[in-house]
Amino acid sequence: MFLDCSRLIAGNRPRLSNGIAVADLDGDGVFELVVAGFATNNLVLKWRDGALVDIAGPELADPTGHAVGIAAADIDGDGREELYILNSDVASGPKEMGDRLFAGFGAHWIDLLAQAQNAGAVNRIAGHSVAVLDRMGEGRYGFVVATDGAPLRLLELNRKGRLVDMAEEAELDLMAAGRGLLCLPLLSERMDLFVCVEEGPNALFRNLGDGTFEDVAEERGIADSRFDGRAAVALDADGRFDLLVAHRDGPQRLYTQRTSGAFEDIAGPDLSMPARVATVIAADFDNDGHEELFFNIEGGPNRLFGWRNDEWQEIDIGDALEPKASGTGAAVADIDCDGRLELVIGHGGAHGGGAPGTGAPLSLYRPLPNDNGWIRVLPLTRFGAPARGAVVTCTAGGRTQRRVVCAGSGYLCQMEPVAHFGLGPVHEVERLEVRWPDGMSAVIDRPPAGRVVTVPYPPE
Repeated sequence: MFLDCSRLIAGNRPRLSNGIAVADLDGDGVFELVVAGFATNNLVLKWRDGALVDIAGPELADPTGHAVGIAAADIDGDGREELYILNSDVASGPKEMGDRLFAGFGAHWIDLLAQAQNAGAVNRIAGHSVAVLDRMGEGRYGFVVATDGAPLRLLELNRKGRLVDMAEEAELDLMAAGRGLLCLPLLSERMDLFVCVEEGPNALFRNLGDGTFEDVAEERGIADSRFDGRAAVALDADGRFDLLVAHRDGPQRLYTQRTSGAFEDIAGPDLSMPARVATVIAADFDNDGHEELFFNIEGGPNRLFGWRNDEWQEIDIGDALEPKASGTGAAVADIDCDGRLELVIGHGGAHGGGAPGTGAPLSLYRPLPNDNGWIRVLPLTRFGAPARGAVVTCTAGGRTQRRVVCAGSGYLCQMEPVAHFGLGPVHEVERLEVRWPDGMSAVIDRPPAGRVVTVPYPPE
């Protein structure tokens, strides 16, 4: 499946890397890869002249940080995404180093959490993941932080422009060792929240539509307290989203959502095989019209599954096997705008303050070329920022696919805010439908294939 193209990363030296996010930080309409560094510089990698080059200024590089998780979203409604960097210099409990929340002002970045008015919002507890959540469907996001030793946090801007933790008011203040976070319209029309938990049951918070949530994991059959949850990703399943939930050492779960709303594990013996999973990704790398499932494994060979003969089968991963690498984070994006998704893997970091690995250069992989069709859809909020959490439905060749625009995170990471559809041998699209987290929708008939289709929020 994959060819090693790591040589295209300029100055790619060994380093301790953790989470990876994809966002347009410089506002030019092209996405960058943001790589969290543990006791080393954070990177902002931009595709220029056939290579990925680091454009991070001193603020974003933050070389003294111990960055673990990373996510971007528009928190203030200015049409530009802010960047949350979760620092953890210890494994659990109180930590010395606070998190960063960078807001861009022209070419300069300001850490909102370093301002005196936001001192009470600084996270001083070790964390393991960060994702974004638009709980009211207004186009303004909050950052959800999974901590270890304190309740879940939900950081939002209030009407006075101050950062406040709204988790208790939203009834999201779960006290658990949270790991992977997944935010999407899974049970309701608005954004729900799934939390992978270590040493305890997972949580599934259903959005009640009034800004509050209720945990329905137990009644929906997805709590699964027997194994340590690590990462999760949603994938298309004929009108409803399934959940792939990975574990640190236990079996992997593939939960299909029944019409009753209950979840049932349907993972076969190969897919469920235990492994030390760092993160998981669902993406159509070969543009055949079916997502592949990528498992990034710590200290062992990575795994790739494809939908073949009406079942999930392990397929040849090619150069991305990495049999002895210490994977800590991975993300996908079409970094060179050719309609194919690249895979980027970081190595050797410390998961939330644990013992660091030896470090290694970043890995960049491209899928083998083919002639399959594709279309990419970028929904925007009413403010013009990427509409993370929006659901896009694509009908082509008489077949319908669904994607959710990534809000983060498989674990530590956040994919590009684009719904990518492979079309197989088809090169025409019959219909696109975009549904925003507030329930607003738009339909585009006969959109052009082979390009990015930007869909603005519908006018009032």
